[in-house]
Amino acid sequence: MARHLITSALPYINGIKHLGNMVGSMLPADVYSRYLRRRGHDVLYICATDEHGTPAELAAKDAGLPVAEFCAQQHDIQKAIYDGFGLSFDHFGRSSSQQNVEITQHFARKLKENGFIEERAIRQVYSVTDGRFLPDRYIVGTCPYCGYDKARGDQCENCTRVLDPTDLIDARSAISGSSELEVRETKHLFLLQSKLQHEVEAWLDGNGSGSWPPLASSIAHKWLTEGLNDRAITRDLDWGVPVPADTWPELAAEGKVFYVWFDAPIEYIGATKEWADAARDTDPAARDWKSWWYEADDVRYTEFMAKDNVPFHTVMFPATELGTREAWKKVDYVKAFNWLNYYGGKFSTSQRRGIFTDAALELLPADYWRYFLIANAPESDDTSFTWELFSSCVNKDLADTLGNFVNRVLSFSRKRFGDEVPAGHEAGDAEQKLGEEIARLLAEYEDHMETLQFRKAAHALRSLWSAGNSYLEEKAPWLEIKTDPEAAALTLRTAMNLIHLYAVVSEPFIPSSAKAMRDAFALPDDTAAWVTAEQAGSLDAVPAGTAFVVPPVLFAKITEEDLESYRARFGGADTA
Repeated sequence: MARHLITSALPYINGIKHLGNMVGSMLPADVYSRYLRRRGHDVLYICATDEHGTPAELAAKDAGLPVAEFCAQQHDIQKAIYDGFGLSFDHFGRSSSQQNVEITQHFARKLKENGFIEERAIRQVYSVTDGRFLPDRYIVGTCPYCGYDKARGDQCENCTRVLDPTDLIDARSAISGSSELEVRETKHLFLLQSKLQHEVEAWLDGNGSGSWPPLASSIAHKWLTEGLNDRAITRDLDWGVPVPADTWPELAAEGKVFYVWFDAPIEYIGATKEWADAARDTDPAARDWKSWWYEADDVRYTEFMAKDNVPFHTVMFPATELGTREAWKKVDYVKAFNWLNYYGGKFSTSQRRGIFTDAALELLPADYWRYFLIANAPESDDTSFTWELFSSCVNKDLADTLGNFVNRVLSFSRKRFGDEVPAGHEAGDAEQKLGEEIARLLAEYEDHMETLQFRKAAHALRSLWSAGNSYLEEKAPWLEIKTDPEAAALTLRTAMNLIHLYAVVSEPFIPSSAKAMRDAFALPDDTAAWVTAEQAGSLDAVPAGTAFVVPPVLFAKITEEDLESYRARFGGADTA
């Protein structure tokens, strides 16, 4: 089997992420990683905090902390939240790590050696009021292409067009709001993307990008059609990966650092080395970081990101890798997502609009959010979070369809037959029909997971749960018990085997609840990672006589009173 390298876009360090950030990269990457592991693949899931750039410096200043201390604290805070969501990173690193510094500097040296980096004198925006050069993203103004009046100097987040600060109309400082800006000369390093355009095009065309979701492939090809421009990859900041003094002594002396979008993708490699180095003293042979990234022909590399990150991952980072003239692994498949909005508008901390990941975990367990977000993932279009949609999904799918099935079956069986799985008759026509239906739905679920169609996978999983309810309603063990207790026992034994199957195959979506379902049965030798079609058809993994317990309610319904309190705290339709 192929080895699977999976990365999700690095969450930025300056603040807690909202649910849109979660569903746009980290959560679907986790669901996919969990699925592949259960299917027996060798998986490495890597992510990290993106810690460089002006926003980190300014956030640290506002917090009254040195930037390195601020980033360390924020990394730990974010990591705790992601642990709470059950994200199964093999390593969650930091772009400020020494490993990333070394590898980024190595890339830069190789690019210069091969003629793809050159030093240029440029005229750069300087804020007289702020007394500093302004990095691109801290110059704001109106996008000349779409008219969005809050475009940043590096990219318009509305139309995703990559910009230079001088492109903006009515430019002003994002720090002070001052329009007292001057253009002064300074020197910077440029990545000569124009010299790499044809190589990037050839790589993209030969890499199967036609099989990528239209969102990812269209953005990548649009950028190439418009032509790659040479791009400054250094900044005048105190915090970042330093320009190496052995290669550019003058710029190093001036304190230049690499642009965050140059070093951030390289941190995928850096974080993998962090993962390997963490085991250096215990089992160094077990973690060969370079085998995942260098001459890694047996590795399938999948990236997860929101649409605004696509240009950097599908064009700029591959250009960087190609320009080193070394055999670095490039992405095989890009899974891009649209926006998750809040009642049709953007999430906003300052306006108290939307729910962020820390608050989400305070309200309800992670599995509620995991299932809802994946079942409503913005794959083909932007989608909106509403409390009404959230409660409907939780109540119908999780509480009624799955949770109630588990509770009804186990409670009724314990009341009528005691604390062991009853035997009953041999399986009959109804059980054979059920097994065929379960095997068919399982194959459908697997197909959608293999092709990274998450909403369809969630629908297939929900159909698996619904099949159990349909079987239970058809057999009606509460009636069978009155005339044929052995028939009721067969129905309940079959239903308990469905619960076990649900526990196994639902784990990528709802890992905590899946564990609770699986732990209900005393099966010490149960090591099944997945369910084969034959096992799905036979439904006999839990034999008669197996001891079981009734777990606590898996999913509590969300009441109208709950909804009122959520809308009051986080905003609703009237605040959109």
